[in-house]
Amino acid sequence: MTIALAVTAVCATQTAYAAGPRTPRPDSLPPRLEPRALDGRGNNRAHPNWGQAGTSYVRVAPAAYGDGRDAQAGGVPPRYVSNRIFNDVGQNLFSDRRVTQWVWTWGQFMDHTFGLAEGGDERAPIAFDPADPLERFRNDLGVISFKRDSAVPGTGTSGANPRQQLNTVSSYIDGWSVYGGTRRRLEWLRTGPFDGRTANNGARLLTTAGGYLPTAAARGDSGSAPEMAAEGALAGHPQDAVVAGDVRANENIALTAVHTLFAREHNRIVDRLPRRLPAELRFQIARRIVGAEQQYVTYREFLPAVGVRLPPYGGYRPGVNPALGNEFATVGYRAHSMIHGEFELDVPADRFDGDGIDHLEAQGVDVEDEGGDELELKVPLAVAFFNPGLLPEVGLDSVAVGLASEAQYRNDEQMDDALRSVLFQIPGPVQGVTDLGALDVQRARDHGIPSYNRLRAAYGLAPKTSFRAITGESSEDASESIDDPAILDFLELRGPDGESIPFGTEEAEEGATEGTRRTTLAARLKGVYGSVDAVDAFTGMVSERHVPGTEFGELQLAMWRRQFQALRDGDRFFYAGDRALDAIARRYGVSYRHSLAELIALNTDVDAGELPADVFRLEGAPAE
Repeated sequence: MTIALAVTAVCATQTAYAAGPRTPRPDSLPPRLEPRALDGRGNNRAHPNWGQAGTSYVRVAPAAYGDGRDAQAGGVPPRYVSNRIFNDVGQNLFSDRRVTQWVWTWGQFMDHTFGLAEGGDERAPIAFDPADPLERFRNDLGVISFKRDSAVPGTGTSGANPRQQLNTVSSYIDGWSVYGGTRRRLEWLRTGPFDGRTANNGARLLTTAGGYLPTAAARGDSGSAPEMAAEGALAGHPQDAVVAGDVRANENIALTAVHTLFAREHNRIVDRLPRRLPAELRFQIARRIVGAEQQYVTYREFLPAVGVRLPPYGGYRPGVNPALGNEFATVGYRAHSMIHGEFELDVPADRFDGDGIDHLEAQGVDVEDEGGDELELKVPLAVAFFNPGLLPEVGLDSVAVGLASEAQYRNDEQMDDALRSVLFQIPGPVQGVTDLGALDVQRARDHGIPSYNRLRAAYGLAPKTSFRAITGESSEDASESIDDPAILDFLELRGPDGESIPFGTEEAEEGATEGTRRTTLAARLKGVYGSVDAVDAFTGMVSERHVPGTEFGELQLAMWRRQFQALRDGDRFFYAGDRALDAIARRYGVSYRHSLAELIALNTDVDAGELPADVFRLEGAPAE
């Protein structure tokens, strides 16, 4: 999931988007099809800037800066925290509720739909101590790169006017990641000439002959293509980046796959509409349905899968501000421990000849041929990052099915080594460390997010008075030093039914859901922080014992409930109250009511029988 499955903490950020398109003439659209502004403007008629791109994140808790105004708060060095708390030493633990990798993938796609802080140029590198006894990685750069997000102009001048941050995208679930927030980006993405005149745009989105996203060079001049973030090896070949509504579409092949799926879905809807309709009308109908489909999947499948239950929908509430909360975006939606260190895909053997297999292996993909009709591919996360050309090589179908075929990692304090080490590979012999857990801790300090207990209080939760109370463990005492690598040793692994799993077995690699370590998490938290009131918000949140029937502890669950209820109730175009959607269904026979499994089947060659009805849960997952 930024969830922030996203990997928002380390990708390029951008300046605020410009205003949305002009409203088409009333006679060009059905009476009830008022189009959304691209940037979210005017959704709330009384407060037209609520949720608009380029406005401040809102706060639930008072800002907590080191100087009361804008300086980052001090605390335990983030890499020191990461080495002792987030370090999984290569042992994976999976969701005991058997949710699939579609959870973190969809979570990141949503993160890139409603949140992206405006990046800044102020360097504030995170210390890296190669002499730390628990350090396991080489870092030729000496530090972990970090830049502070920009301040909203005019803020950060006093305790009464603390530093604030800008959300550069619309806060609504409105298809932003498909269409973007400016007329220029959208014109480039739509078929037809790219000449600054939107009146001659086609109804369809630009795709390749195989149905994949266009690269920056697709129109012949990559320099005129909209900005796309490009890290790792892609940074040297920006013309190979695919172009989509959101700048982060190239981050990994799972994310690129969802972008591709919805570009195809837009075009599928357009093709189902009568050709006698004007191109602009067909485009707006498809855009409206795509946004509703994303909301439908989010509220009907994604949130229930992770155990987030909201009060029944009572209709649009104009007094609810849907703007993204700073605490939610910076702490609550970061579920990076869910992200796998590799993708496992089954691909038809006849898809590749010898050269094709050689090309995959040269990139670092492990290809296993057991002599059947399929090849098993294991794609390391570092290979999948900023490598958009890999998706058409392995196929959207294989990625979509693969994400639904394996349980995702447990949402807890442990992060895969791929996220704590070489997240984005640097071309050449130099090796650097990018630690997503450390970045999560530092980003909260950058944004003035208060400590764990103060954040609990802001969300109406009682403070924790001991480390045991945070983790639910029986002990917070340790016989070993906090600087002894042995504290991280796993002593026992267990499966979803509590059964013991032997070390070194395939089940230990793919089925363990719990593990007992030599030193409890509570004891390690105590050794790192000393006092419960000193615990960072992010660290405390991910260390909490899960609320039964959910993937979250109390604090994270409260943050998700509050934000997703606001995104629902404060959106005038939310699907459950949008009568225009029913009118479209009656008039044109096109509906938004599709599960994600159905959307995959409609836009790929995947048969419905190859997928579970709910792709967010493995077959046999416990019913809610």
